[in-house]
Amino acid sequence: MKTYLVGGSVRDEILGLPVTDHDHVVVGSSPDEMIRLGYRPVGKDFPVFLHPRSQEQYALARTERKVSRGYKGFEVYASPEVTLQEDLARRDLTINSLAKDQDGNIIDPFGGLSDLEAGLLRHISPAFTEDPVRVLRTARFAARFGFRIAPETLALMSEMVHNGEVDALVPERVWQEFARGLMEQRPSRMFYALRECSALARIMPEVDALFGVPQPAQHHPEIDTGVHVMMVIDHAASRNYSLPVRFASLTHDLGKGTTPPEEWPRHIGHEARSVKLVKDLCERIRVPNEARDLALLVARYHGDVHRAAELRPVTIANMLQGVDAYRKPERFEEFLQACACDFHGRPGYADKPYPQAERLHDAFEAARSVDAGTIAAELTKTISDPTRLPGAINTRVSEARIAEIKNRLA
Repeated sequence: MKTYLVGGSVRDEILGLPVTDHDHVVVGSSPDEMIRLGYRPVGKDFPVFLHPRSQEQYALARTERKVSRGYKGFEVYASPEVTLQEDLARRDLTINSLAKDQDGNIIDPFGGLSDLEAGLLRHISPAFTEDPVRVLRTARFAARFGFRIAPETLALMSEMVHNGEVDALVPERVWQEFARGLMEQRPSRMFYALRECSALARIMPEVDALFGVPQPAQHHPEIDTGVHVMMVIDHAASRNYSLPVRFASLTHDLGKGTTPPEEWPRHIGHEARSVKLVKDLCERIRVPNEARDLALLVARYHGDVHRAAELRPVTIANMLQGVDAYRKPERFEEFLQACACDFHGRPGYADKPYPQAERLHDAFEAARSVDAGTIAAELTKTISDPTRLPGAINTRVSEARIAEIKNRLA
């Protein structure tokens, strides 16, 4: 029985990156022996065990054989006879096929070290095409490391798209990979990689449709809506914003992809169209509620936020109510962050001031200073009809908030 560190922990250590999780492969053992040694079995689809002291994962060396479509369509074979090289050969990319033995020696049967040095994402074998998740993972690694994808690997990714293999991806796994890609330092690289192999049009056609759609040059020097959205998500990443902010940044302009070409470069009413597209996308790939709800608000209101200096106090008050700022002030902060990313995600705008956010912050603080409880208590004393009371309270609170906003912004 021999154990080896494998995969991402070895890769990241070589790259000088923080290593948080350690995965181990065990060669020459069996489930019975692992249990006798005190390891706790946790694997459902293949034999994986937790170390009795460190609680790190130890998996028996195994091979896999494709038996049906999709990322779960594999038959797993684990036995003491499976070698380390056979186990490493089933992995996706050469940079993920590195191992380290207990003496610290690096084992590199597929050229992963040279690909790390060259900044190259290259598949190990034609078996790469057997798992459609690898298309998303490879694009995500492009975003994480800034590596280029080897032409032959990109060709296999394109083949997987054209033969329909990516259509077998389950929604939860699609969201998981996109969420991880959005949290990288340059998430745009993931989307450009997916466009290059035509996968984006199949998996997230609403975003793919934005590329090639022009915007007014006086407001958008980049012109192309797809390029703009990529700049927006990269700006969100540069500010280390949350996943909901980054997802809202990605989806805020989806409606521009449905503007009739004869109306270009203007996009009147794209906000309402964006809301519907965001709803459909979130339902299709099972986006969590927190990210979905923020994306819907940003899609609906980002144009109003950009025009904050022109808005009347009553309009601002209605928007604050519409985004549920009083009950969810932290989300309101994320809402303004995403709108600011939309502003900054243009050539020459990254460091420009965005006073709209500060103006709406001030308006919110002014409106929030209204004591709704006191107003309700006073009206309860003067209105005897309980059916009229809720409406009267809402009206009086709204009037007070509008007055406070007007005074603060005067």
